[in-house]
Amino acid sequence: MSFKSKKYLFQNKDKLVAYTKLAHWYREVEEFGDKRFRTVSNSIFSHYEGILTFFDNRTTNASAESFNAKIKAFRSTQRGVRDIPFFLFRLSNIYV
Repeated sequence: MSFKSKKYLFQNKDKLVAYTKLAHWYREVEEFGDKRFRTVSNSIFSHYEGILTFFDNRTTNASAESFNAKIKAFRSTQRGVRDIPFFLFRLSNIYV
């Protein structure tokens, strides 16, 4: 099994073509029948609209994910937050 359909998913510019390729990939995974692949394919299937929004303006949410990781790292250094407004104040002073 090759899973060729997904290989060029993000190289095209048309959202409809990407949707079709993603559907073909999903069908190939279903035909393959391995439970480990089925778990991944179900996750992709449940988020396919979000995945395909990349084709609207060719951007990702990587910057938001990076900022979220910074917030989590900062929060872990504080060993718990009791005063939320002060925490947000410190957070905005550090990362904005």
